[in-house]
Amino acid sequence: MKICFVISDIKSEAVGTSVTIMKKVHDRGHELYVMSVGDFVFHHDKPISLRCKKVPESPKSRTREKFWERVQDDELGYEDISSTELDVLFLRNNPTEETDDRHWAEHSGIAFARMIQQYGVLVLNDAFAMSHAFIDKLYFEELPSAIKPNSLITRNKEDLLKFWEDSGKKMVLKPLEGSGGQNVYLIDEDKKNLNQIIETISAQGYVIAQEFLPEVSKGDVRVVLLNGEILEEDGEMAVIRRVNDDDAEFRSNLQLGAKAEKAKLTKEMKRIVDITAPKLKRDGLFFVGLDIVKDKLIEINVLSPGGLEYCKDIGLPDFTETIVKAIERKMEHKKHYDHLTNRELATMN
Repeated sequence: MKICFVISDIKSEAVGTSVTIMKKVHDRGHELYVMSVGDFVFHHDKPISLRCKKVPESPKSRTREKFWERVQDDELGYEDISSTELDVLFLRNNPTEETDDRHWAEHSGIAFARMIQQYGVLVLNDAFAMSHAFIDKLYFEELPSAIKPNSLITRNKEDLLKFWEDSGKKMVLKPLEGSGGQNVYLIDEDKKNLNQIIETISAQGYVIAQEFLPEVSKGDVRVVLLNGEILEEDGEMAVIRRVNDDDAEFRSNLQLGAKAEKAKLTKEMKRIVDITAPKLKRDGLFFVGLDIVKDKLIEINVLSPGGLEYCKDIGLPDFTETIVKAIERKMEHKKHYDHLTNRELATMN
């Protein structure tokens, strides 16, 4: 299998979930390519080409860190390949983490992937589904209200103030487009600096006001889904609790100092998965992260879900063998059933 991972930038990519999956692809003997989102090349008279690094078959690296050092090393040069040579293109760049000087990178990966998908290359997640779910917090609002906290999306300050009043003078404010817990605020009765906070967030675009869930003080739980089902390996499920030791910090993002812990799947979490899964399968979303507080889904990550890099430290498998085997099966399905659409194949087990 020839597979290329698209990440934001090879030079700056940290050793996270993408690298963890890449190493397993390499360990299983597949032809692995890695490219930055800025390295697509469109030709008017031939298929899109990719400027990427081909990872040598050997030697195999013992750790993710050593593996990634080899890929990032300047001694491993770039080569241009036609996208039609690939079996799989795996989009793992995160548009929501791009800086102001890289606005061009936000949509370009998905846009080029839509074109490559039409050549017959399997794109994960489905590129048209990714376009639809590009603002994942808005895609989240398409899900049934029974599993979500009350919310409002607006740029109008008066609407936000009324929502605050109606919510018992306690709400969470965050930008519609963002990730990693940046610019997320808890507004309570004090409502200190509220005008400034609203101005700061609305300067970036739309604002989400969300009902505050007191249970968030115990952290939230990331449930990772594959093909619309909870990711499992060796009898364990990819269910990770994220807890912040700082009592004054209500956000549970790992990038903000929260700690990962092994968690059990509750019946409330299972219900949320069961309600969410049919839509994800229909839309062609292969690899997805759900963030849950008690019996409410608070966020969905379809663009570049992470967290697997913490699994081994908390007594879980890293789940990459299951992920790569699932992609291998898709290649087998494609070989036998050439009429399958990318969207169907993306979530077929």
